[in-house]
Amino acid sequence: QVQLVESGGGLVQPGGSLRLSCAASGRFFRINAMGWYRQAPGKERELVAVIIRGGSSNYADSVKGRFTISRDNANNTVYLQMNSLKAEDTAVYYCKADALNWMAASLRTFEYWGQGTQVTVSS
Repeated sequence: QVQLVESGGGLVQPGGSLRLSCAASGRFFRINAMGWYRQAPGKERELVAVIIRGGSSNYADSVKGRFTISRDNANNTVYLQMNSLKAEDTAVYYCKADALNWMAASLRTFEYWGQGTQVTVSS
């Protein structure tokens, strides 16, 4: 089982910055892709950014140039640096990890989610 613990959310004014962190712990063979998703009130959960173990990343168009995802493989931690925040970035942000674990003598990929952290952008 894998536990994801997020931190770094809060209230920030438009134009401000926040840095989210998500640390994975528990039993797993290896963490592959890690990512951030968000869900605003009344909307579906959407991908914000994802990064694979080798460092390649992808971003939602709405955050390109403002958000940066990074990871520390040694500590199984993923970060999301959010700059130039806008009111429309307000949402609960969730961390997701794809972890390899042994099942029936073979490695399988399992998805794990964090509990979410609130980001509110308001003046």
